[in-house]
Amino acid sequence: MAKSKAKKIREKLVREGRRNPEESRSPFIFTDMRTRKTKTKKDYLYQNKCKNHSSQVGNDGSFYFGFFHKIKRE
Repeated sequence: MAKSKAKKIREKLVREGRRNPEESRSPFIFTDMRTRKTKTKKDYLYQNKCKNHSSQVGNDGSFYFGFFHKIKRE
């Protein structure tokens, strides 16, 4: 397998006694920072918490009450 040009340059720097640029890399490049987690049953249940969307019929407990007072004019 062939070596990349960058790898050849790094090896040459090490042979000449200079610092290897690989040593300056952050240790976090080797960690997988992505979180892979499927939703649990509770996660799916709490998605609609306090949104009042669980009712299909429209009877969700909310109501509107209006009070009108008619004034007689003479």
